[in-house]
Amino acid sequence: MLDPQSLKVNRLASALGAEIHAVNLASIDAEGATTITDLLCEHKVLFFPNQSLSVNEHVAFGAHFGELQGHPHKENPYTKHDKIFELAASSGGIADEWHSDITFRPRPALISILNMVKCPEIGGDTLWTNPELAFEELSAPLRDLCSGLTALHNAAPHGRPEVMTVHPVVRIHPVTGKRALFVNEHFTRRIVELSHEESDHLLGYLTRWIATPRFSLRYRWQAGTIAMWDNRCTQHKVLNDFNEERIIQRVTVMGDEPKGGDPRWEPFIRPGHASDTSRYDELLVQYFESIESKDLS
Repeated sequence: MLDPQSLKVNRLASALGAEIHAVNLASIDAEGATTITDLLCEHKVLFFPNQSLSVNEHVAFGAHFGELQGHPHKENPYTKHDKIFELAASSGGIADEWHSDITFRPRPALISILNMVKCPEIGGDTLWTNPELAFEELSAPLRDLCSGLTALHNAAPHGRPEVMTVHPVVRIHPVTGKRALFVNEHFTRRIVELSHEESDHLLGYLTRWIATPRFSLRYRWQAGTIAMWDNRCTQHKVLNDFNEERIIQRVTVMGDEPKGGDPRWEPFIRPGHASDTSRYDELLVQYFESIESKDLS
């Protein structure tokens, strides 16, 4: 049984993040998982050093927080388990663009729980950022504009551009009620209600703004550390500054449908004949045709 009073909680940055000591995650029960969930709501990303969980202990810990699912597109290089997603640097496993996990799905990841199996002696740190703070610090007119927009996300980085969905640009956290920017450089392709050119400008600005250092945390790993983060209100990326092997294993708690404000404008599809520039609207056309096809079936 986990006694909340016995936990040692060290905040790591003003924006987000805490390291938790004096807990054995392999022995957590349902009540202990509730305590950890409360800490996660407060700090957004948690780190538990010196855990060294086995694969089965890792999966059992993750199952306290909801339904688990492996990665929909990528295969593990070493560990074959349907609930574990494994990345090894030697197999191209370096996620070095800002993202929230699996936003190309209608119900993206809720919580990600990562086990650092092997890390380089120097380098390979991970950064997290707080898109709630990023939204709060936008000017009032820009907050208002973003709150009425949606964005198309797809799995093009996985070679699956046809796997796509649309989410609000500003997501409301279902527990805290806080608003966060919900676009990322890895999976977000286009703001639906803007032209391609306008979308490029605004998306580029928002993704750079989310990465502002004062909204972020940088964590240096030790093997055996467990990290967990709330994908609804964080983004993360790996620093690709190392040459040694780096192996992580992750369990993913599946999420809910992102909710935000309703779009205040119609999708932008370039009018007139097909042209060179109209190719920028092709993904939007494909997405809405697929939605219409589902509605008719």
